[in-house]
Amino acid sequence: MARNAHAEQHEPPPCPVDDIVTAYLATTHGDARLALRCAVTDALSDLMAAERRARERSRLISRGYVRGQLKDAE
Repeated sequence: MARNAHAEQHEPPPCPVDDIVTAYLATTHGDARLALRCAVTDALSDLMAAERRARERSRLISRGYVRGQLKDAE
């Protein structure tokens, strides 16, 4: 019995991936195929949003750089 208590003390902390998997499976009522499709769809959506934000930041930086150059030329 002491061995079991010892093993329980050294369990690794729960992985956030496991929590995400559990949430998707719960949302899809245990349908693993649908859960995977939903997870991939969400991940791609997040990736596209991040890419869009990066492009917007790049455009703002470019505009600021050009404006700075115009002011320096005056």
